[in-house]
Amino acid sequence: MKFKNPLLIVTNMDKTVEFYKKVLGLHVVMDFGANKTLTGGLALQTLKTWENFIGTSEISFGTNNSEVYFEEDDFDRFAEKLKKLSIEYVHPVKTHSWGQRVVRFYDPDRHIIEVGENMKVVCQRFLDSGMTPDQVAERMGVPLKFVNSCMR
Repeated sequence: MKFKNPLLIVTNMDKTVEFYKKVLGLHVVMDFGANKTLTGGLALQTLKTWENFIGTSEISFGTNNSEVYFEEDDFDRFAEKLKKLSIEYVHPVKTHSWGQRVVRFYDPDRHIIEVGENMKVVCQRFLDSGMTPDQVAERMGVPLKFVNSCMR
């Protein structure tokens, strides 16, 4: 058994593809018409074909029960980019208890997208501030081995 990719159901394929391109820099790598796979393996399926596949039109959007997660090395630049776009936020940029900055927003069909600061960048930020590897491991709640792997 091998996991292949997540699949999101979309009401307007062109609008959704453009959103993921403009906001996250993703591109179509496989185009099957009613199904497209984007950079990184995110798959999109049209609502009409999905209804046919599963035999019902009872499809719920915006239920806030899952998300698609991305990490960004230059989180500040990305957060500034979002401010210039018409984005519906789940919440603005916030910092989790382990030190990672994240932002969550909706795509056109109200699927939650999370973009978090790359965890290695978080680790390096703490190291650069003068914390010891042991202090960083404790602060982030990660194994010391992870911290050591993040050191330049």
